[in-house]
Amino acid sequence: MLMQTHEARLSALREELRRQKLDGFVVPISDEHMSEYVGGYAQRLEWLTGFAGSAGSAIVLLHGAAMFTDGRYTIQVRDQVDGNLFEYQSSLETTHAKWLAANVTKGARIGYDAWLHTKGWADSLTAALAKKGAKLVAVHSNPVDAVWSDRPAPSNAVAVIHGDEHAGQSSAEKRSQVADWLKAEEIDAAVISALDSIAWMLNIRGSDVDRTPVALSYLIAHADGTAELFIAPEKITPELEQHLGNAVTIRDRVDFTGTLGTLSGKTVAVDPDYGVAAIYHALEAGGASPVAIRDPAIVPKAIKNPVEQQGHRDAQARDGAAVAKFLHWLSYEPSKGGQTELSAVAKLREFRDQTGVLKDQSFDTISASGPNGALCHYSVDEDSNRDIEPGSVFLCDSGGQYLDGTTDITRTVWIAGPGNKSEPTAEVRDRFTRVLKGHIQIARAIFPQGTNGAQLDAFARQYLWEAGVDYAHGTGHGVGSFLAVHEGPQRIAKPTAGQAGTHQELFAGMILSNEPGYYKTGEFGIRIENLVLVEKREIEGAEGRYLGFENLTWVPMARNMLDLSLLTSEEKQWWNDYHAKTRETLAPHLEGDALAWLNNACAPI
Repeated sequence: MLMQTHEARLSALREELRRQKLDGFVVPISDEHMSEYVGGYAQRLEWLTGFAGSAGSAIVLLHGAAMFTDGRYTIQVRDQVDGNLFEYQSSLETTHAKWLAANVTKGARIGYDAWLHTKGWADSLTAALAKKGAKLVAVHSNPVDAVWSDRPAPSNAVAVIHGDEHAGQSSAEKRSQVADWLKAEEIDAAVISALDSIAWMLNIRGSDVDRTPVALSYLIAHADGTAELFIAPEKITPELEQHLGNAVTIRDRVDFTGTLGTLSGKTVAVDPDYGVAAIYHALEAGGASPVAIRDPAIVPKAIKNPVEQQGHRDAQARDGAAVAKFLHWLSYEPSKGGQTELSAVAKLREFRDQTGVLKDQSFDTISASGPNGALCHYSVDEDSNRDIEPGSVFLCDSGGQYLDGTTDITRTVWIAGPGNKSEPTAEVRDRFTRVLKGHIQIARAIFPQGTNGAQLDAFARQYLWEAGVDYAHGTGHGVGSFLAVHEGPQRIAKPTAGQAGTHQELFAGMILSNEPGYYKTGEFGIRIENLVLVEKREIEGAEGRYLGFENLTWVPMARNMLDLSLLTSEEKQWWNDYHAKTRETLAPHLEGDALAWLNNACAPI
């Protein structure tokens, strides 16, 4: 009999903890690859608590439990997780170690799944619990899985070839690049466990994780340029075997742990952010020497080659036309009444499908009307679905997966009533324009080689700070090439402990989002997001090398939400130049009423 309530599930988990002689257990949103988005089989936290966000964790004790989320999910977690079952904790203010130190007693045994946590996390918590006379215990079997009777099986979809015409570089060249790095570092092999790194290195893709085209697998790359791919046999086709060639040995995924144990005497690189504790344990047990060092594919993957750069431009133009059709639809259809957040999601997907080459969405569309827009990572479902009401703010954050690029765009619009009689309030105009001004500052930024994202972040926030407001998310994240929509290591964000990407130097070829925002709880949310490409800038008389951003996303912004009095002449010129380029880029893809709407939306201010 299936357990339908979260109270029943929590009770069953506690019974399993008693059976395993544990006093508590840590439940993250994670899989064996430390992926941001995980397959259904790994959605343990959502099954247990009801929380549907992409970042969070829970600690369950025999008496008491806590739910940890960051500032993006402050409101959402309270809507989805029963406060009678879990106390709410901010992961920015209270760590697992601090909470457990205050809630466990001497002799307590706190369980964790070593395949779902990094070694650094486990070491830190082990030390913190030791001070309380308690112990962190790696479980042999995950107790959540033991009580999750209808847990989905991992995907068995086949892996597919990602052609060199889209990748821009052969797998052999990439493996050689990694082999050269291993030799230079005097390391024998590297365990590659991040799914998008494996996909990039081997020029393969898959459909095992929703919205991210990767295949569940592990890779061991050796200093001689060979590699071992650990993947379920049913995922391999003769075409893929031929593509991988003799230098890549294909092994069953279940053999991965055993193979780690055969690397005795070898020095093996393991990424501390993506290599889970169980990988370190297996290597050490087999006599190998693991070295915590960044996955050697991470930075090369982030620096897009010329083929990938052009692919992104092409994908953005195609996707931008689909979004423009959607914005045209929003300009008249919701004012008639009867449209909802979910119907908008379906309509936008319809326009993207009309391209004929859409592979998937790059994430679940954030379609947020009125107060739902204040939840910056809102996820619409049948329970939360709101009407798109005339006289309100509507925020839509969405993206597409295409063979030549991954897109991510946010537009915020005013839903006017019949006859366009309603207008945005002065407050909405003010906040929208301040967000835009920050967006423009990032778009126009010129900075010396060696600059990191943390150094740029305040450019986007300064005008909001002047008004005494801010936003609780980063300003920009990396984006992959037909891969993860959130791709490291580069970020534009406040320098926060544990977010190493904010200190990553920006290199020409990296792609980032530019997405400042503002959110007023219970009323509305505003975000403006384009993707940008880091490029070299030639400056006469420059002393050193300088970089800037090439804009990649071309879709009209909501001119009827502007407070023109807040814009400088330079910002108005940027707006006009941006929209002139938008018209030039999208007009060949549109016709009829949609083209007429585009021309009007791109008229100068």
